[in-house]
Amino acid sequence: MKTKVLLLITIFIDVIGLGIIIPVLPFYVQGFGVSDAVVTVLFAVYALLSFLSAPLLGSLSDRIGRRPVLVISIASSAIGWLVFASAKSVFVLFLGRIIDGLAAGNITSAQSALADIAKTDKERTVNMGLFGALFGIGFIVGPAIGGALSHISTTAPFWFVGILATLNAIFAFFFLPETHHAKKADAPLSINPFIPIRDGLALPEMRKVFVTWFIFGIALSLQQGSFSLYLARAFGMNASNIGLLFGGIGILILINQLVLLRRVWFKLGTPRAIGQIMFIAFGVGMILQAVPLIPALIIGLVVTTFSQGTLRAVYGGMIANAAPEKRGEYIGISASLMSLSMVIGPFIATFLVARNPAISFVVAGALGLIAYTLNINWKKIIKK
Repeated sequence: MKTKVLLLITIFIDVIGLGIIIPVLPFYVQGFGVSDAVVTVLFAVYALLSFLSAPLLGSLSDRIGRRPVLVISIASSAIGWLVFASAKSVFVLFLGRIIDGLAAGNITSAQSALADIAKTDKERTVNMGLFGALFGIGFIVGPAIGGALSHISTTAPFWFVGILATLNAIFAFFFLPETHHAKKADAPLSINPFIPIRDGLALPEMRKVFVTWFIFGIALSLQQGSFSLYLARAFGMNASNIGLLFGGIGILILINQLVLLRRVWFKLGTPRAIGQIMFIAFGVGMILQAVPLIPALIIGLVVTTFSQGTLRAVYGGMIANAAPEKRGEYIGISASLMSLSMVIGPFIATFLVARNPAISFVVAGALGLIAYTLNINWKKIIKK
């Protein structure tokens, strides 16, 4: 229990940092006189570097342990944000995001560590739910802190997050124990990120899991890439209204991950059955959001938030339970594919938004239903 608490503290500090910077980052970058396209590319660069680094860092954590990879990744994130905060040019902005992206193994290593300390498959899935709950809290508290700090200066949120990450790295170094005790120092390790992805996709029982996860990631990024613009055009919402709505979504995530997962959704059947139900709900919820009526938007958001949070927990559990000796590698592959989806999705959304922002939600819903068709043909890879 003590190890879990320490891990959750480490993760929470990390997530708070993300919550602080996400709402204020576009405004800070635009202060350099760049176009909206540059802001999009800045996000995409981090996602692309995360795609390249996550499998390697996941495999490395299987080889040398979660703790050193986690500490190094958090420290790298701290350096990246401090460089970003001190930027006087667009080049240095990109340098900061590249440094952070190249060692983006903190989330992957933390997930692997939470999976390591679980005694059963069900407990691992519950731990993935707790991981999601921390994101919910972070995205409630973080934006409020970021907004307050932005009144001090445009750079204050980024200096704060850089210092916070530095303190987190120190905390992890001195207090966080190692959770992976079956390390294999002689395990093969390739700096080519495509090799572990290729090997993972070569396994029939994992291929559909990873492909479905990737489709799910693209659907999510389509929604995220169009959400604010759609709300502004269809409902006349301003930045303040949208911020309040994000806070409400964070509360829903928290309720789902802490209460509904264990008391409701996990009682629906096997992970495969839960996945089938949630992909249908996810697809329908996305399509409902495309209807330009407030009741349809609210219902669609609630359904989508509950379903995507549950899918993250269920898939996180499936991937963590599939092969204990390759847990870090598989979680790294899943993180890598999610990062790649976060590169592809926004670019697709750019073309769809030019026609009608609502189209992104329809396409995202269709992708959710496609993921459902893959799900119904799975062979179960974990115990009931």
